[in-house]
Amino acid sequence: MSDDRYCVFGNPVAHSRSPRIHALFAEQCGQAMTYEAIEAPREDFAGAWHAFVAAGGCGANVTVPFKEDAFRLADVLSQRARRAGAVNTLVRGRDGRTYADTTDGVGLVRDLEAHGVALEGARILILGAGGAVRGVLDPLLAKAPRCLHIANRTASKAVRLAEEASPEGRVTGGGYAELDGAFDVIINGTSASLGGELPPLPDTLLAADGVAYDMMYAAEPTVFLQWAAAHGGRGIDGLGMLIEQAAESFFLWRQVRPDTAPVRETLRREL
Repeated sequence: MSDDRYCVFGNPVAHSRSPRIHALFAEQCGQAMTYEAIEAPREDFAGAWHAFVAAGGCGANVTVPFKEDAFRLADVLSQRARRAGAVNTLVRGRDGRTYADTTDGVGLVRDLEAHGVALEGARILILGAGGAVRGVLDPLLAKAPRCLHIANRTASKAVRLAEEASPEGRVTGGGYAELDGAFDVIINGTSASLGGELPPLPDTLLAADGVAYDMMYAAEPTVFLQWAAAHGGRGIDGLGMLIEQAAESFFLWRQVRPDTAPVRETLRREL
């Protein structure tokens, strides 16, 4: 009997660590499965998914730039996928339909909690207002922070996202120039720091003993994490989020939950 097939779709996707992560999960959990990286054509993601399924594919992860395309082609969307407006996990159902979910927000929250970061009652700031941020707002709100503010270069985009995420006003939004006060947790949801760029952040933005979390990761601390260290904060990169969201996808496919701790250690060594 052949192994069940899974993949990650992206463009580009050769750099993806998802095949390595899922190979470690499969080995740990004794699952007969293969997982590969597939570069889908930017203009025909749906065609790539249907071809994969026709060849025996059982499920897939979806990364940039296809998360909205995956959202549109799904037959059945989870509640958190509908709220996020994008998906990162597809499952071929036994009924032939395509089921879709997003595990990014769960991955972020689990990684923060694994690092001992208290979210309940916390003052949380998120930098950026793109798809990466949209997908994590609901899981963060579920942890009952004191406040959740979105800051973006284009202030109107942050305000609009805040209103969509919480019409009752639990989330606020604005531009970088309007930032005031101190936050317990600052999450960088932009990719700017990998390019050596940093938003214009006030020196007083990070509370005493505050945590700075970058959704990006690299072998060395990003510019954002360097900024946090210079202002007395604790920095955490997004490698754990990548692993935790992958573990949730793995569970959706296989109904087995892997132990992420040894995978974290392995991937950190390999960076």
